[in-house]
Amino acid sequence: KNIDVSIPRNKLTVITGLSGSGKSSLAFDTIYAEGQRRYIETLSAYARQFLGNMERPDVDQITGLSPVISIEQKTTNRNPRSTVGTVTEIYDFLRLLYARAADAYSYVTGEKMVKYTDEQIITLILEQFTGKNVMLLAPVVQGRKGHYRELFEQMRKKGFLYARINGKITELTHGLKLDRYKTHHIETVIDKLKVSADDIKRLKRSVKTSMDQGKGVLMIQEKDSDNIKYFSRKLMCPASGISYNEPAPYSFSFNSPQGACSKCSGLGYINEIDIVKIIPDANLSIRKGGISPLGKYKNILIFWQLEAIAAKYKFTLDTPIKKIPEKALDTILYGSNESFKLLNTPLGRSSNYSLSFEGIVNYINNIQQDKGANSGRKWSGQFVKKVSCPKCKGARLKEESLHFKIADKNIAELSSMDISELSSWFQNIEDRLSDKQNLIAREVLKEIRERISFLLDVGLNYLALHRTARSLSGGESQRIRLATQVGSKLVNVLYILDEPSIGLHQKDNQKLITSLKQLRDTGNSIIVVEHDKEMILSADYV
Repeated sequence: KNIDVSIPRNKLTVITGLSGSGKSSLAFDTIYAEGQRRYIETLSAYARQFLGNMERPDVDQITGLSPVISIEQKTTNRNPRSTVGTVTEIYDFLRLLYARAADAYSYVTGEKMVKYTDEQIITLILEQFTGKNVMLLAPVVQGRKGHYRELFEQMRKKGFLYARINGKITELTHGLKLDRYKTHHIETVIDKLKVSADDIKRLKRSVKTSMDQGKGVLMIQEKDSDNIKYFSRKLMCPASGISYNEPAPYSFSFNSPQGACSKCSGLGYINEIDIVKIIPDANLSIRKGGISPLGKYKNILIFWQLEAIAAKYKFTLDTPIKKIPEKALDTILYGSNESFKLLNTPLGRSSNYSLSFEGIVNYINNIQQDKGANSGRKWSGQFVKKVSCPKCKGARLKEESLHFKIADKNIAELSSMDISELSSWFQNIEDRLSDKQNLIAREVLKEIRERISFLLDVGLNYLALHRTARSLSGGESQRIRLATQVGSKLVNVLYILDEPSIGLHQKDNQKLITSLKQLRDTGNSIIVVEHDKEMILSADYV
């Protein structure tokens, strides 16, 4: 009380002392709070209404205060989509790098994808098919179910006479339709011609029509042959004919529908019902609460249904679960389309009332997928476990996004490397890239390397970019923020840190002190609340 404190600017200052001596009160409740309050006062009245009024600290006067940034020891980010890569923005630069400089490979054959202009396609057709009778086809349906009656009518109205349906040339007659429950491949027959340089106009016109009808993809089949050749304006596999859309940064984002795995929606895991949690003790009977979601026996519909299942499979609700026939337990857990005659109903035992049984697992799954009922999802959540997504294997991205590679590595493989390994991989990456890739990637590579070096400087070499932000300790989260601030290259800022050396090894503590001095030397002031002897000895002012 009644104390004046002078803290030098552009120095590393440590506030130290016993617990309860007021270190944090001075650093955070006074200096930081006043810096934040003054910043908010510079905003318009409209903006201030969203931020609320901040209390003025109990001091007479603070002069010479710089803009303040607080780096505290707490993990505030609880978003499951937030990772070390997204927090440090390294992943954002990786997305840009892969969108502009990666090579695409087919997820069917593994071959490198190709992309042609219309002129190149015509040149290739003349080279490969001159003097041969061919059909030009435009793919319109690839591996989808339906009867496609309307599609065939539209083809007829456009003047097309034939289509290749599941490998067979078929005339487009009025009322033509397919089996709606089977998977079909349909191509429009655009033209049948003998390829010749003398008839180049017709070839150009047919190629253009094929591209328009096939949305950028063209197929060529030789007469009396099953060999198919594909050509595309998009990225395309020359053997299987699959094509990718032009890549963009969002194609590699697990927070975007265009890039995220469709199974897990970009989380990398799915919720799966855990049978062990549903039946924690197989020695108990159903009546005594052996099925955890149901509890002990009650005179309600679901137990009447279980009695009906028990009567069919010749056991009772008093039979220990481990002795229930396997087929019966399967019906109880996963349900059955078969109707079971209820022995006990609201109408009495003489009723002929029958019902099919949904199954305990299906019931819990339905509640989990109901977006509206929070209480129901909270209840059902106790019976689920998180497992790695079977489709993307935890990589979070679509299959095609994982087949864009730089130096034989996709973006998920880079994200799973620890920072020190990633730094080594980027060391001489230019030697493994083409001249065109080097020209495109130069500035992006510079940014990525800088940000990786900041993480190494604060001792976070063991983290990986795909590590979720919510799984970081307070110290790790604080050092990531510090690395981000070193990278921001701001000057004349006052940084306040709360015990950053907690849990650090001696060598990592030295790296941390070096980073703080680097921030100081670029024209910033640092205040550290700290007990650590090494940090105190390194300070300019204590």
